[in-house]
Amino acid sequence: MEDDWKPLLASERAGEGYTDRGVMDSLDPKSKRPFHVEPRNIVEDDVPERVSAEASVMSSRVHYYGRLTGSSDRLLVPPDHVIPAPGEIYVYSPLGTAFKVQGGDGTTKNPSIVTIFAIWNTMMGTAILSMPWSIKQAGFTLGIIILISMGLLTLYCCYRVLKSPKSIPSPGCGVGHVPRTYVTSVTEYADTSDWEFPDVCKYYFGAVGQWSSLLFSMVSLIGAMVVYWVLMSNFLFNTGKFIYNYAHNVSMADSEFGTNGTERVICPFPNEDHGNNCSVSLFYLSSNGTGAPLFDRWWSKTNTVPFYLIILLLPLLNFRSASFFARFTFLGTISVVYLIFLVTLKAFRLGFHLEFHWFDSSKFFVPEFRLLFPQLTGVLTLAFFIHNCIITLMKNNKHQENNVRDLSVAYLLVGLTYLYVGVLIFGSFPSPPLSKDCIEPNFLDNFPSSDVLVFVARAFLLFQMTTVYPLLGYLVRVQMMGQIFGKHYPGFFHVFTLNVIIVAAGVLMAKFYPNIGSIIRYSGALCGLALVFVLPSLIHMISLRRLGELRWPSALFHSFLILLGVANLIGQFFM
Repeated sequence: MEDDWKPLLASERAGEGYTDRGVMDSLDPKSKRPFHVEPRNIVEDDVPERVSAEASVMSSRVHYYGRLTGSSDRLLVPPDHVIPAPGEIYVYSPLGTAFKVQGGDGTTKNPSIVTIFAIWNTMMGTAILSMPWSIKQAGFTLGIIILISMGLLTLYCCYRVLKSPKSIPSPGCGVGHVPRTYVTSVTEYADTSDWEFPDVCKYYFGAVGQWSSLLFSMVSLIGAMVVYWVLMSNFLFNTGKFIYNYAHNVSMADSEFGTNGTERVICPFPNEDHGNNCSVSLFYLSSNGTGAPLFDRWWSKTNTVPFYLIILLLPLLNFRSASFFARFTFLGTISVVYLIFLVTLKAFRLGFHLEFHWFDSSKFFVPEFRLLFPQLTGVLTLAFFIHNCIITLMKNNKHQENNVRDLSVAYLLVGLTYLYVGVLIFGSFPSPPLSKDCIEPNFLDNFPSSDVLVFVARAFLLFQMTTVYPLLGYLVRVQMMGQIFGKHYPGFFHVFTLNVIIVAAGVLMAKFYPNIGSIIRYSGALCGLALVFVLPSLIHMISLRRLGELRWPSALFHSFLILLGVANLIGQFFM
């Protein structure tokens, strides 16, 4: 039976074994030639036609040629003109049907516009809700300057990550020992088409680089999951509160620190940022006064709602596959578009309230330049963070020569979106009567739970985050379990233990420290230190040094980037 697969006229050259031929065949793209069926013989899913007799005869002839000689013998291999283009390859079935292979290389390539919006959609995360607060912390003018500057710096570092696999020489080319004037003509680069950034870090720094990139990537993912849990607790609380008040005909006056009129804006915690000896007073006007205290006891933003989410989300995290939740990723785009609409409408109705006090604060306005600006840089580091997956996203770009252009356009759109939301919310916040210091880390908290448009945004974001949260957990599991155990699902106990730890972190933060702005800036500064500033800069300098092309301006600039990342992390603990 085994002899049926051997060629009848095998020809071996002297000194060439079967193993050598197999290696040669696997490296030669013409060694395994597909059988091409004319388009009129193709079977569609809804038309079960047979392959023509002519095609069947040709198939038998090709198979016969394959029996006559080994694939290393070029004599009886079908000529080039009968071999189809990569997009016209078909699989011939022994049952007499032929099916077209969708995508010659097995992957679908996206045009530039799809790639750009894929990057935009991936970066548009929870940081957009904290952008007005972050600008307030730095000051309006300084905040805009820092946002633009951080966008440019993170774009450059992302560009360095994207180019890092292409600067690795092939083994044995002698880079580092060749004179500088001849390096460019003799250097051959390795095939790194299937490499990711951890592979590049492993090449330059060994296991330490690989594990450090994995560790800081985990920080960004787990930090995002903690922020999601805090936000989901917030959105679920306000959604339930809106439904309860509507069902029981409860009208609520949120606080004396809120504005009057149809577009009500509130200051939930007036004592937190400035020292007025006042407290938030909540009172209910309802025909039934006994239900509200009981509802508040069992429906608390920090004491009960974070624990209710465990019942829903912990089982979802233990699914083997996340393909079901991946179908809802389009909701991220819809939610961002709705937020932009909501911000535009609110700004149009509220108008702009701006006064420029450059260094001194006033009762209702903050200075244009504040010493709290590191809080903005920490948030922006995570807001512009896509460095751990940019190589994967760009592999699917149809025109690889446009990668740099498409990446730059995507960063421009992301920066404009953050700038639009941050400037409009900050500028339209009604001061007076409220102080700009009242802007919350989640700007939706500055609108009462009775606001219908904000209720729709919260409900929609709650559903969207409920579907994205298991995806983030799946990514954490795949990366961590794959590195430790060599498989993505080593067992239910291992996966369940990991998920319990992640959920416990989210519950504890939602109960004791539900400040998404601070969580984002800490996790952003920590993961950004390695994946945004240090590793891309070090890899680029090492690569240039091995090629003999490192110059002092480049070394100075990239050393400055490393120091900037360190200062960004240290600054979070002093602000």
